[in-house]
Amino acid sequence: MSNCSVRIAAFLVLVCATLLANSACAEGWRAGAAAAKITPRSPMWMAGYAGRDHPAEGTLADLWAKALVLEDGSGQRAVLITLDLIGIDRGLSQSVCTRIQSRFGVERRQIIVCTSHTHTGPVVARNLRPMHYALLSSEQQQAVDKYSCWLEDRIVETVARAERRLAPANLSWGSGQATFAVNRRNNVEKEVPRLRDEGKLAGPFDHDVPVLAVRDNDNQLRAVVFGYACHATVLSFYQWSGDYPGFAQMELEHRHAECVAMFWAGCGGDQNPLPRRTVELAQEYGTRLADAVDNVLDEKVTPITGNLEASYAEIDLPLAALPSRAEIEKDAQSTNKYIAARAKAHLAQLDAGQPLAQTYPYPVSVWRLGSQVQFVALGGEVVVDYALRIKDTLTGKRTWVAAYANDVMAYIPSRRVLREGGYEGGGAMIYYGLPTVWDPEVEDMIVDKVHRLAIPATTTTP
Repeated sequence: MSNCSVRIAAFLVLVCATLLANSACAEGWRAGAAAAKITPRSPMWMAGYAGRDHPAEGTLADLWAKALVLEDGSGQRAVLITLDLIGIDRGLSQSVCTRIQSRFGVERRQIIVCTSHTHTGPVVARNLRPMHYALLSSEQQQAVDKYSCWLEDRIVETVARAERRLAPANLSWGSGQATFAVNRRNNVEKEVPRLRDEGKLAGPFDHDVPVLAVRDNDNQLRAVVFGYACHATVLSFYQWSGDYPGFAQMELEHRHAECVAMFWAGCGGDQNPLPRRTVELAQEYGTRLADAVDNVLDEKVTPITGNLEASYAEIDLPLAALPSRAEIEKDAQSTNKYIAARAKAHLAQLDAGQPLAQTYPYPVSVWRLGSQVQFVALGGEVVVDYALRIKDTLTGKRTWVAAYANDVMAYIPSRRVLREGGYEGGGAMIYYGLPTVWDPEVEDMIVDKVHRLAIPATTTTP
């Protein structure tokens, strides 16, 4: 071979190597994760149960805010936030997301805020207002306001630390199983042990445990994100705790040094961990959930390749016929303090010249992680029917459905649950402060929006 030919061959090898390197870079991921304690630093009222009559008495396990920043090879970013809290309201969610958008140059569609729905966390902003904030003393209301402002700062700073840690990463996914969630509408709690032993527990339920693993180039686990469709209601006492999701995260971080473990609650609005009410059971369920995650990490992960796509929309979700002023005035005289609190808030709104809204701006997020995973995030306490329907009509276990995300404004019943009524079908609206039940069309409207967002933007406009 002549010298000229050698030089040409060497040049072609260099060009090919450069193209391959650029291609690998374009398809590669970067990721960064961080965590910060959000346990209240002073006595506060706890959220989730109406029967509590005094502030928290101490800490069983700290509460955490965690953030994962993902970036694909084209520079497209996504910010996932998980919080060991009962939920957040629309006002706090909007404020947090606006600050993140401004500071980090992302769009609203690139942010998802998930909560674990622990019932041993603090009252947050105006979430569950008629149950909590409206009935607190002015001193306790000030404590809630102060905590909510501090929380917002902690969340934004946690995202900032995660962004500073962005580094090349390998993403993979898998799906495991945990079986302690029980449909609370279709099973009597005291009979659950017998029914479980006999294999006669009634559904529906969703026992999938979706897992996202983030590893560095040395194959060290830096973050693991996982979900489960079950209320975090094992514990009901007066100590701060992340309940079973908190124990699951703690166990995974103990097993995997320098890993940030992040939990998102699935469509568990009608699912309870049964039996319950002891610390030992909360720890047991947490360990079982951590085992399910580790089983996936050990055996069943699939690499995620390709790019990130993110979408977000708000639906004008309709309520049923609104109550008249006369009906609201009657409710304001109710001996049920929660009904009265809701009614008084509505009367104050009407007196200020602001009519009750016929719809609610309901948030829906859909992320596509490469060509492998669709991550759906829905607001509110969503019942399990939604996850089963969405997964069945999209990509099965490769479709993950989070609830309690972005805004926890009410229970979100399926048409079936709405028709059946009960707590999830309507009674819980009192505690969230919405004036009436949902319209029967809400299930189809939410599922249709998910489907439209899940289709690539090149083929349709949501």
